[in-house]
Amino acid sequence: MYGPPAAAGSPPLPSVWELDTGALRLSLTLSPEPYRGFSGEGGALTALATDDVADDAALVAALLSWDPTIDVDALAASAGISADRVRAALAQLGTAGRVGFDVAEAGYFHRVLPYDAGRAERDNPRLVGARTLVEAGAVTLDGEAATVRHGDEVYRVRRRTDGSYTCSCPWWARHRGQRGPCKHALATTMVGAPLEVGA
Repeated sequence: MYGPPAAAGSPPLPSVWELDTGALRLSLTLSPEPYRGFSGEGGALTALATDDVADDAALVAALLSWDPTIDVDALAASAGISADRVRAALAQLGTAGRVGFDVAEAGYFHRVLPYDAGRAERDNPRLVGARTLVEAGAVTLDGEAATVRHGDEVYRVRRRTDGSYTCSCPWWARHRGQRGPCKHALATTMVGAPLEVGA
């Protein structure tokens, strides 16, 4: 079984259950809500949020072969992009059912599932909310941070040294990045904010 640490009173958590017979492995991934699973528990939302990743995903998809494991570095060399960009593209392809991630091998593999490629975008409330904020012009970049206005509320988004974002909103305070970025950080990413790295 794979999953985050759980304790008494923990909220519902994702998990992967694996049956290994030696000749084959069967993996079952469980997520507390359908929209959470299609976004990789929030981890794939940044990859779904930008047009650049969509372009990279199209390029990477064209280069995929039916190898049992996808070699990220070889794919990066073939595509002429960085390994980090390939990983983001693979995350986007994963939500569309085009690649899978083998938790036992810690690697991606090529597959084609009958998923609706746009489902993760349509069904994830944070992604929908972020697109709404961008369309409303709610994101203002100001040096090391961004200000995001949502109704009467004003939130501050900052980028950390590891590239992740923090936000002053209640959702981020509750989850602390454990379920991916909040809608305000996603909206900041969509605006293409090359924010200065801060604490």
